[in-house]
This record gives sequence, C-alpha cells and structure tokens, in this order.
Amino acid sequence: MHKKGTWTQTYKVMANADRDQLGSDELKDYALAAYLTGRDVEGFQILEKAHHSYLDQLKVKAAARCAFWLGFMLMNAGERARGGGWIARGQRLLADHGIVHCAEAGLLLIPSALGALSSRETDQARSIFGRIAAIGDEFSDPDVIALGRLGLGQAMIQDGRVEDGKKLLDETMVTVQTENVFPLVIGIAYCAAIESCRKVWDLRRAQEWTSVLSHWCETQPDLVPFRGQCLIRRAEIIQLHGEWPQALRETMGACELLNRKMDEPVAGEAFYRKAELLRLTGDFDQAEDTYREAAKRGRNPQPGLALLRLAQEQDDAAETSIRNTLKDTHDSIRRIELLPNFILIMLAVEQIEEARMAVDELHDAVQSFDAPYLLATSAHCQGAVLLAEREPTSALKQLQLAVKIWTTLQLPHEMAGTRELKGAAYLAMNDQDNARVELASAKWIYEQLQAIPDLLRLGRMEQKSESPPHSLTLRELQVLQLVSSGKTNKQAARELFISERTVDRHVSNIFNKLGVSSRAEATAYALRHKMLD
Repeated sequence: MHKKGTWTQTYKVMANADRDQLGSDELKDYALAAYLTGRDVEGFQILEKAHHSYLDQLKVKAAARCAFWLGFMLMNAGERARGGGWIARGQRLLADHGIVHCAEAGLLLIPSALGALSSRETDQARSIFGRIAAIGDEFSDPDVIALGRLGLGQAMIQDGRVEDGKKLLDETMVTVQTENVFPLVIGIAYCAAIESCRKVWDLRRAQEWTSVLSHWCETQPDLVPFRGQCLIRRAEIIQLHGEWPQALRETMGACELLNRKMDEPVAGEAFYRKAELLRLTGDFDQAEDTYREAAKRGRNPQPGLALLRLAQEQDDAAETSIRNTLKDTHDSIRRIELLPNFILIMLAVEQIEEARMAVDELHDAVQSFDAPYLLATSAHCQGAVLLAEREPTSALKQLQLAVKIWTTLQLPHEMAGTRELKGAAYLAMNDQDNARVELASAKWIYEQLQAIPDLLRLGRMEQKSESPPHSLTLRELQVLQLVSSGKTNKQAARELFISERTVDRHVSNIFNKLGVSSRAEATAYALRHKMLD
C-alpha cells in the first residue's frame, strides 16, 4: 500500500491535482495508483507523462524505467506491438546517452527473456535471466534481483532442474517480502511462483505462497490486478481440501472480476475452475456452458469437458476428445496432467491395453518429480488398471499407498475415489466386510462434498456402504487427523488454509461428538474405530 494511504486515496489526491504542477515522482505514483485500482488506460497515459517529465530533467535512467514498465504493462494487456515499442525506446535512450551498464538495462532485458521462456528456448532464457539477476546484484536493485531470480527459477524448472528452480523461487519470495520492492514486482513474483509450483505439483509451496498472496491482497482491498488470480488459486486449494461451496463462491467472484476485460489472460482459468466444480457437483448444463466460456477466453476445456461427457454417459464423445487432446499434447507436464483422466476414460470404455500403456508412461514421468501428489496419482491409476486386469491383490497394494498419501495431503475427494476402488478390489476377492467398510467411507466423503455424480455411480454398485461410527463432518475429521498426528491447532490451521479460531471450534466439536475431553482420548477413540488411516 502507498505510504500516503490506500491506492484509491492516492489516486483521488493525484487526480484532483493540477497535472502540470505534479513532479515526475508524483506522476509515477499517480500512474501506479491508477493502474492498481483498475484504471489501466489512464495509468498508461500518466506513466507516459512521467517518462517525458523525467526525460525533460535528463533523468535518463528513471525515464528508461518508466519506459520498461509502460512497455511491460502494455504487453501484458495484449498490446504487444505498442509495448515492444516502449521497450525498444527505453533501450535506445540508454544507448544514446552512453549508459550501457545500469539496473534499468537489466529490466529492459526481461521481455526477451520471457519470450525465450514461453517458446521453450530454455538455455537462452536461463542465460538472459542469469544476466538480469547478476545486474540486479551488482547495482543492489531489489526489483531487478527479484525478477531475474524469478525467471531463472522458472527456466530451471522448465529445464528439469526442479529442486534448484524451487529454491530460487523461495529466495525470490524472501526478497519481495523483506526488501523495498515495487508493488507490481511483488504481485508478479507471487503469481509466477504459485503458477510454477502448481506446474510441478508442489502443493505445499503453492498453498503457502497463495496464503501470502491472499494476505497481501487483503491488506490492499482496492487492489485490482492480481486479485482475480489470487481468488482462482485460493479456490483451487480450498477445493482440494474439500470446501467445495466456498471454492465455488471464490471462482464465481474471480469470473465476475475478470469478465470485465475480455483480454484478461487468467479469465479462462477462472471459468475452467468454475466449470470443474459445477461438473463435480452434478450441474452438468451449467458446467458445459462454463467450459465453453473458458474456451472463448483461451483456456483449453480439456480434460474437464471429456470427463463431463463421461459423466453424461456419452462415452464415445469422451473417448474421442481425450484421445485427440493427448495425441496433440507434447509438453511433458501437460501430458502428466492429462494422463490420469485418459486412463479413467479408457477403463470406462474397456480399452484396458491403452490404459496400461498410459499408466506406464505416467509412472515413468512422475519419477523425475519430488511430488507426493503425483506419486499418489500414479499409485491410484496403477491400482485401477491392475483391478481391470483382474489383479485385485496387486491393486490393493498400490491403492493403499495412494490412501496413505492422500491422508497426509488432506485431499478428501482423491481419498474417496481411491477408497471406492479399494472397495471394488475387495469385492473382486469376495471380501464383503472390507468392501462395505471402504465403500461406506467413500460414500460418506462424497456426501460431505455433495459430489452427486460420484454418489450416483457408487449407488449403482451392488454393495451398499455403511455409516461411519461417528457424526463428524469432513472438516472435523481432517482436523482430528492432524491433531492426532501431533500438530498444534496453529499448524493444523495453516495446513487446512483456515483460521486458528476455526480449528479451535472444530476441536471442541470433536470432543463433544466423541464424548472425550482430551486430544489423547480423541486419538485413542479414532484408532479404536479405524477413523485414521
């Protein structure tokens, strides 16, 4: 937030002033306040005025920095030619004045580095971002340091050096939290780091930095840029942890915010996430419309649309679309995202050999990632294919591994899906008792989530589930799992993305419902009734 108050207050003060009487620094602050409160065009105009004001005073480096930010923001707004022109202008200004070595020269290299990164010219991207970071270090410029290391970390991740890349992202986050960094750099760094962690399925880091981004946005309630992406990522994490109604509200808020601009790059992702939640809760008509809205905004609606067709019992359409999508996908990370859904659909249409080839590819691909989520996904898919191959004993070993990881990660929907498969495996072994236990647990989780399609599918199975020996809600069971493992209420709150006060209330409810008065008694009760995996 600006030192003089909120961004809106800063904007109003500057907008009511005589522009001709504003100094260069004040014009720069005015432009920033306009941009951060959603007045993009006005912000561009004022920043251009600040650029010329600095130039009139022969403050060439300050003028070049304005040129960089103007070019960068225009390019992000889809005006690539105009934005590129401002980047070139900034570079020419420095060259014409013989200023070869300065922090601003590092900033002006960023668009070419990003271009190399997006076109997967990884060596070139790593080289340029390395130069940018070195320039930042030399001139002790926190903006250049942060953006250089951020890009270098992304390039390393793209090159397969995932752990080294994530360490650089962590270092970048320390810089933006502890140094006097330009507000746009802070938002860019948070969003890019979260996206990079998502791409390599590092849920812990993604959740941690999403929490930090959320706090940053909440301290600036009038902030417009970055808020939509923050809502999307918050919703994704909330969805993973089982709070689907809240996640849907967050995605709807993101769609409403981002829909004001058709060229908003993350709008497609917001609509896709909304469509996924609608599909999972059984609102198929709305889900289909929303997938189409996502596609209009540049987001590929797969694999969600294929899964919708499968849920609608349009098996041929589901098979065709997922086949074509996977065939046209060559990026290794995107293939990992698609393969579990491809396997699910192939098994549904009884193409077991193709499911086997896909699960082998998935198993090999996840070995290069230190990502428990991927390990559990691979184990779940291995179990599903082994079950289809009539190997229920081998399937159970894989499924139990997946359950163990889902329990640690606190991902209820994934847990329910795996326990449903375990139930099917026990049925294949004529073990009715264990089948009922697993299917009852899966059904209870689906009921808590209001996962209507999953409940309907489960209901078609011959065995009916039994009610669990308790009346805890899904969230209370998650809290019980954490406190039984020795976590404090504060630690549980952090892992579940909720407040410590909410955890306190859940613990009190758990004690009341189980008729216990301590954590030790609650843990003993849970173990006795097999409530903990």
